[in-house]
Amino acid sequence: MAEVLVYVDHVDGAVRKPTLELLTLARRIGEPVAVALGNGAADTAATLAEHGAVKVLTHDASEYADYLVVPKVDALQAAHEAVSPAAVLVPSSAEGKEIAARLALRIGSGIITDAVDLEAGDEGPVATQSVFAASFTTKSRVIKGTPVITVKPNSAAVEAAPAAGAVEALSVTFSDKATGTKVTGRTPRESTGRPELTEAAIVVSGGRGVNGAENFSIIEALADSLGAAVGASRAAVDAGWYPHTNQVGQTGKSVSPQLYIANGISGAIQHRAGMQTSKTIVAVNKDAEAPIFELVDFGVVGDLFDVVPQLTDEIKTRKG
Repeated sequence: MAEVLVYVDHVDGAVRKPTLELLTLARRIGEPVAVALGNGAADTAATLAEHGAVKVLTHDASEYADYLVVPKVDALQAAHEAVSPAAVLVPSSAEGKEIAARLALRIGSGIITDAVDLEAGDEGPVATQSVFAASFTTKSRVIKGTPVITVKPNSAAVEAAPAAGAVEALSVTFSDKATGTKVTGRTPRESTGRPELTEAAIVVSGGRGVNGAENFSIIEALADSLGAAVGASRAAVDAGWYPHTNQVGQTGKSVSPQLYIANGISGAIQHRAGMQTSKTIVAVNKDAEAPIFELVDFGVVGDLFDVVPQLTDEIKTRKG
């Protein structure tokens, strides 16, 4: 069976969930070979093997932390030359998409971004995408070179599938451009204790109907009762009620959780583009004609200030 390269997104050896999802998808089209780079790369092996990696290629060098993107592209190119894979899978983050695009250009291959599903085809992997502001679903494949595919978080369930996970050192020669853009400083993100928005299984969002920054505590309380991430519509972000980093939509972040709860959000196409691939969508809005109700699985016509606190209390009661 052909091998499939999977780029490992990890923090000091702690593998992030989108990578484990990629391993699930990779097993559909071949044997996953993980590529782990930077500090703690070797520490990822046990987790990767538990989720199906037959091999783990590792390389640690200061360049991965000190410079942007290009050293990682150099490493993936080296892995591609060593393995000759059937495909290269990369998490669909902002950095992941830049790495994938640069790699595809280097190896003369086609690229598919923001896939939401992947399956084996007679002529190579077939990727499913949600396109044109989530108005259409397409299936496509790369017809030139090794397919380079980025996959959105929450596109597949994480599945344990123990494999050998043999660790091998990857030989990497950095290009002249590897040290072109240096990282001069880092500011740790303030922890809220909630899941990362794009990776969360449940997202609770608030919009214009929240009517003020002080009222987002109602949205946060519901999110915390569910162990969810908090999102916001562009209207709420533009009004200064919630940080831009939490914006869901065409000009914000795209999410695809198992459950998305929209509170006081009308459902403009720009917002829908960022959450329409959610598995189950619930909306609370006092306007029965709001466009969001065209999209939902379950809708509540009511004032969020009445509905959301009751929902939060009921969840806490059932969990308690």
